[in-house]
Amino acid sequence: MDPFIKKIQTINTTEGAIELLKETTTLTPRLKELIDFTIQAHEGQYRKSGEEYCVHPILVSCITAYFSNEEAIIATSLLHDVVEDTHYDLEYVREKWGADIAHMVDGLTKIVEIREHELVPSNQSSDRRLISSALTFRKMLIASIDDVRVLIVKLCDRLHNMLTLDALPPEKQKRIAEETLVVYVPIANRLGISTLKNALEDLAFYYIYPLEYEKIDKFLKEQQQTIEVTFNNFISTTKDLLDKKGFDLNNIKIFSRIKHHYSIYLKMQRKGISIDEVLDLFAIRILVDDPIECYKILGFIHLEFKPLISRFKDYVATPKENGYQTIHTTVFHNSKIYEIQIRTFEMHKIAEYGIAAHWKYKSGNNSNQNNSINLNWLKSLEFTHDNVEEFYQETKDTLHANEIVSYSPKGKTYILPQGATAYDFAYAVHTDIGNKAIGCYINRMKKPLLTQLKSTDVVEIIVGKKEIARCSWVDMVQTSKAKKEIRLFCSHRQKEIDELTGINIINTVFSNYGKNIAYQIVIPSPHKIPIILDHYKHIIHLTEKNIIKNRGLMTRFKILTNKVKEYKFDKILVYSNFSINSVSFDHCCHPKFNDDIVAFKNGNEAIIHHKMCDKAYESIKKHDSMLFTKWVQDTLYQYKMVVSLPNTKGELAKLLSYMSQYEGYILSVDYGRQKHSYRQYCDIEFEINKSNKDEVRRLMEKKVKVIEFFSKKDAYKN
Repeated sequence: MDPFIKKIQTINTTEGAIELLKETTTLTPRLKELIDFTIQAHEGQYRKSGEEYCVHPILVSCITAYFSNEEAIIATSLLHDVVEDTHYDLEYVREKWGADIAHMVDGLTKIVEIREHELVPSNQSSDRRLISSALTFRKMLIASIDDVRVLIVKLCDRLHNMLTLDALPPEKQKRIAEETLVVYVPIANRLGISTLKNALEDLAFYYIYPLEYEKIDKFLKEQQQTIEVTFNNFISTTKDLLDKKGFDLNNIKIFSRIKHHYSIYLKMQRKGISIDEVLDLFAIRILVDDPIECYKILGFIHLEFKPLISRFKDYVATPKENGYQTIHTTVFHNSKIYEIQIRTFEMHKIAEYGIAAHWKYKSGNNSNQNNSINLNWLKSLEFTHDNVEEFYQETKDTLHANEIVSYSPKGKTYILPQGATAYDFAYAVHTDIGNKAIGCYINRMKKPLLTQLKSTDVVEIIVGKKEIARCSWVDMVQTSKAKKEIRLFCSHRQKEIDELTGINIINTVFSNYGKNIAYQIVIPSPHKIPIILDHYKHIIHLTEKNIIKNRGLMTRFKILTNKVKEYKFDKILVYSNFSINSVSFDHCCHPKFNDDIVAFKNGNEAIIHHKMCDKAYESIKKHDSMLFTKWVQDTLYQYKMVVSLPNTKGELAKLLSYMSQYEGYILSVDYGRQKHSYRQYCDIEFEINKSNKDEVRRLMEKKVKVIEFFSKKDAYKN
């Protein structure tokens, strides 16, 4: 853990906290006034550990100041619990300290409300805990959408709570640690604040998996000295190499870093290895002034030591979305493997402190635009998602996912989650590109749109003239943007199809009495017709009444005698006032049972399509004749019987033929004959749309001797 964070853990007095804040940042007159106010506002309040409550906000401001020296953020850290825990309200904060600080305090207060009221204990069901975590997650992101500084303060607040978690009962310790790992850690990671992320992970790991933590901690303490001696020798060898190549060692910093506990645990779990097999427990880090020096040093290292090319990554040329930039390489030297990280001092600052180090706030300017962190992921999240669990899962996947780098043919970089497809890439380029995509080339080879991409793939999307609804692909893409845009487009397309289909059906039913009847007669909600049969019949009745009002006696007679009838074809029902003799499925789409379907009238035939079929969509827009159709929703009941058949040829066939008259579906037949017997015994499992077991048995006994008969439902109960 970072030495500064360890120091925070040892301080439990107001005086000690103020002294540390003085060491961390310059105390302006405004900050001194805020410290006095914080002490006064929380007077008489104590934490579970027994220390004065004001120690907590002052130490949170120390952590915040360690990552960012902006006065407004430090001020907000001092005030973050005032509205929640004292009699001072938000209006007082606004009048006394200004709208900017009040805005951040308000965002933090809202996050606290969600955590306290919605989070459930760790012994509750995983579903309930998922929902509560999702609510916390969504509230945090919504509160920070206009000002990401809210997240920085909240993460620092959570870090100090985790540092003092030992004062709480074990059940609460585990609950808060679990929330930290699933809610706060991925956000810290996406903001690029690795120091915070690593500390939160290790503290949560300690409380959730204490035995695993202890094993790793013991190993590191036992092996640390031996491994560090080896690395110190390698660092010395590296310094000699760079000195010989003309580098000024006064302008270069080289040191070793140890992988933190939770990171080691994850690698062991992911690869199924023991801690002895983790190759990159330790690494050396080389810091230089200029990016070009990173590549020069890399070149000399690769010429001196044999590199493992499969473990080389260049995040300098292609930064991660959280702004992280470093060259990673792994080399052999003296039969040992060493990981080396090369970055500039500026890149190191961003890697450790992330957005807190250089975010362009409303009051400041960022001079280095190339290093600015991309927050599009935060702005593009679907906060209006109806299903909070689904929102949480998609957002968590977005925040946790390992990244790959892909390129357009012109060399533009796109960072996507691991497992992303070419279709995700299309939506990353532009929504219109995704909606109109018909194919792709990956590294100049034609591939399907759902092909998973690998890092460094060059992707070219082939675009058609029309938008294509691929609603079933929503679970096959990885990015939240692709999922959001597919759902949005399909929702609009379905609404359009429903409305046009309803109008086309009305026009077809009354086609003998004029064109476009649906537009001439005021009828409510024609777009609901394809969905609800009762509504369909109601609309037909209203339309008949409207036509009869304005037509002669013959027209009235025709309407009254030309009623809509039901036509049944196996699993399909068609309703029409025209004679329908048959049903067929067009070859362009293959709807399965219970898929949404539409029907077109072709003479005396009904042509069935999947509701989202592109060919059907074109016919719907042309106002072709349509019919109301739906699947037959028969409820089938399973039965099993043992019957005795005469030992005569064809007896089983006669029985099965008899059962087919009652639309019985045979599931299985077990046919045999007892030795020296003139009768044959048969086990038959079947389905039939009759729920009365006794009635079904009586039907069977009319044809065959039934020895045993029972409902499969009864059998499952037993």
